[in-house]
Amino acid sequence: MPPAPHRYTCDLRWTGADQGPATDPKTFSRAFSVDYGEGKVIHGSADPNFLGDRQRLNPEELLLGAVASCHLLTWVYLAARHGVGVVTYADRPEATLSWIGDTFAITAMTLHPRIILPPGADRDKADALHADAHRQCFIARSVNFPIEVQATYG
Repeated sequence: MPPAPHRYTCDLRWTGADQGPATDPKTFSRAFSVDYGEGKVIHGSADPNFLGDRQRLNPEELLLGAVASCHLLTWVYLAARHGVGVVTYADRPEATLSWIGDTFAITAMTLHPRIILPPGADRDKADALHADAHRQCFIARSVNFPIEVQATYG
C-alpha cells in the first residue's frame, strides 16, 4: 500500500495592496508575501522585466531554486545510500523563460553541480546517480520542461 499523500500549504498575500489598489496595469505594486508558518516567509515580486522589484525573489527564481535544491537533496541521498561519499556540492542552475505562442513559459533548465568527492570515490557511479536523482526528484517529476544536469567534479 502506498504511503499517504503529503500536503503542503502556505498563506499567500498580495502586499502590493498596501500601496493602493491595482488600477493601472503598468504601475501597481507586484509585491507579495508567502508565509509558510513558523517564521518562514518569502517576500516576492514579479521579475524586473515584468515591472517587479529586483530586491525580491520572483516566481521564476523560486521555481529554479526548488528544482535545483530537490536535485541536490535527492542526489546526495542516493550518493550516501550507494556508498559514494560527498564532500561538497554547489550549483549555479539556469532556467530559460521563452515566448510560447501567446505567453511565456519556462522551457528548459540546466543544473551545473560542482561536486567534490573524497579520494578514491567512484566518480562514474556518482555521475550515473544524477539520472536516478532526476527520476526520483519530486519537483523535477512535477514540471513539463526538460532539465539537463552538467555535473563537474573536483
